Amino acid sequence: MKNISAVITGAGSGVGRSVAFALASRGWNLALIGRRKELLDETSARAKEMGASQCLVCACDIGNQKAVAKMGERVLKEFEFVHVVVNAAGTNVPRRALEVLSRDDYRRMMDTNLNGAYYMIQAFLPVMRRAKDGTIVNIGSDAGLQASPKSGPAYVMSKFGLRGLTQSVNAEERAHGIRACSILPGDIDTPLLNNRPNPPSKKARLKMLRPEDIARCALLAIDLPPHAIVEELLIRPR
Repeated sequence: MKNISAVITGAGSGVGRSVAFALASRGWNLALIGRRKELLDETSARAKEMGASQCLVCACDIGNQKAVAKMGERVLKEFEFVHVVVNAAGTNVPRRALEVLSRDDYRRMMDTNLNGAYYMIQAFLPVMRRAKDGTIVNIGSDAGLQASPKSGPAYVMSKFGLRGLTQSVNAEERAHGIRACSILPGDIDTPLLNNRPNPPSKKARLKMLRPEDIARCALLAIDLPPHAIVEELLIRPR
């Protein structure tokens, strides 16, 4: 029996890294996607120690459609089939308010948070459709349910769009054996918090969700029997 394979974006840190570790402990094949190869190498080394069957490190700007297509070909050549795609890459900027948000920052956030997820799904959808099997997990945010000044408009727009993308996958592809889940976390203690205009204190971070909490949500969506779909999962700190 062939090993199960997953592709994870944002695998160099935060939620993406935690999802990689969770699947590594099950012996999965992992394709680790992110911009910074040195961080992906760190994830890969630890994932192998935890039991990953194989780790393929792919430094890739997921906001570049051609780069994603090329990366997808490399992954499928190595693994032949991908059972799970986890879109965990996300970014924000300090100058995020509508009044000061630059066009370049706006475009970069949309490319990373939304367009990249779309390109990833397009890269692996054909092989999933042929096999009539596949789970897509999109790591969104509760900012995709309700806008707030804390997140900024570009981040909010991208996360609302990611929910729409998830819903579209389920509307069009469930008949082909493919399902998608939006995970919508509240505040998570990840390096992304350092991009806030006023990064939270250590005390405040202790009250937040952990990346491992979100990884457990991803496993729930992945582990369900094929006939069941968790379409959205909202998780916040207690």
